[in-house]
Amino acid sequence: MSQNSTLQRGLNTRHIRFLALGSAIGTGLFYGSATAIKMAGPSVLLAYIVAGIAIYIVMRALGEMAVQNPVSGSFSHYASQYIGPLAGFTTGWTYVFEMIIVALADVTAFGIYMGFWYPDVPRWIWILSLIMFLGAINLIHVKVFGELEFWLSIVKVSAIVAMILGGIGLMFYGFHADHSSVVPGIQNLWIYDGFMPHGIAGLVACLSVVVFAFGGIEIIGITAGESQDPKTTLPKAINAVPVRILLFYVLTIFVLMSIFPWNQIGSQGSPFVQIFENLGIQSAATILNIVVITAAVSAINSDVFGAGRMLYGMANRGQAPRVFQKLSRNGVPWMTVVVMAGVLLIGVVLNYLIPENVFMIIASIATFATVWVWLMILLSQVAMRRKLSTAEIKALDFPVIGWPYAPAFAIGFMVFILVMMGYFPDSRPAIYVGITWLVLLMIAYRIWVKPQQNSGKQNNSIPQNIEIES
Repeated sequence: MSQNSTLQRGLNTRHIRFLALGSAIGTGLFYGSATAIKMAGPSVLLAYIVAGIAIYIVMRALGEMAVQNPVSGSFSHYASQYIGPLAGFTTGWTYVFEMIIVALADVTAFGIYMGFWYPDVPRWIWILSLIMFLGAINLIHVKVFGELEFWLSIVKVSAIVAMILGGIGLMFYGFHADHSSVVPGIQNLWIYDGFMPHGIAGLVACLSVVVFAFGGIEIIGITAGESQDPKTTLPKAINAVPVRILLFYVLTIFVLMSIFPWNQIGSQGSPFVQIFENLGIQSAATILNIVVITAAVSAINSDVFGAGRMLYGMANRGQAPRVFQKLSRNGVPWMTVVVMAGVLLIGVVLNYLIPENVFMIIASIATFATVWVWLMILLSQVAMRRKLSTAEIKALDFPVIGWPYAPAFAIGFMVFILVMMGYFPDSRPAIYVGITWLVLLMIAYRIWVKPQQNSGKQNNSIPQNIEIES
């Protein structure tokens, strides 16, 4: 192992585009969509559209900074540079915290999915095998990671396209089950208690679930330090992915609710299984299991990569233990991969001890972490703009859209989500945990990080030609 090597720029446009696409299309769509639909009814479409617009603005804000200064652990670095070291410290560690929580949930889900085919095999065997496999993939070379993530995303995207086409077939060509009295069609969006059956409250309540489903797309910024041509690849990836995600999510949910009454979706298992079964595909459950396994593996793979690169970037700035700076000869921060694998192994044990209802709280905590990271990205971009001259702003290669109104809307949206999470009892514990987490980070910063940074500044201020007596 070598500490003198650097991160390798082995990710091309194809890798980055599908990495972001795959990280944001996972179990949040395949299973979480049913929860959002139950909360808001057909009006959930509005929630996906509004949230998608806000998140696209976040990505453009991140893109403006990443193209200007492509570094590893990007948005933590930008928060440190433009807001202050404490902001960068809390942003980076909150992102790592988010990745760990999501990875723990997905690792457990993977074991459950494999039990569908092999119920007699202990779950820990599948989980251990997956952790070892993904650990090895992340240790080889960043290009290998990119290729794996590309093909895993292809499977997920293909499944969604097949579902949309099958759903359209059900809607317009009448390929519906003989025993079903429901006639597929757009009218199903309003004939069951209207378009907004639970009123504005239901629409607002589903926003946190919708936002959680989009979580992970910010990994585009993490790839900046390993992109072959960040000034070209990042804008292409950012401009393409949000539109595709809006199409996939909005069109998928639209087709779902046009085929089935919204109050029946998810009541008989996954809505994806319902569509395939109505098409006469008897192996619908098996097909979905393959897809969700792919989604889980893809998500864990992205989580290990994202958290590892963030820790590496923070270690370079003295905001994380220096051991995370160690790179292999291929330019992979191997210690971060080892630590993430170890955390997942510990989490496997903890998952057996945690009741199922607590996982709803864990999902809410992940949502809090996601929204906090997005909010800090937006505030960092605003702070950067204030430090640039008029000429420098005009010279930006990839400026944010609709400045300053679009970023203001996105900031307001993120704050609103946090307030609503505190208002509703189911998600309120996540706010308590999130605030406690931020307070602990501030204490840790004051005790360990700030003294080191102050001593570093003092050492740098000492003239080099003066001999210091020991």
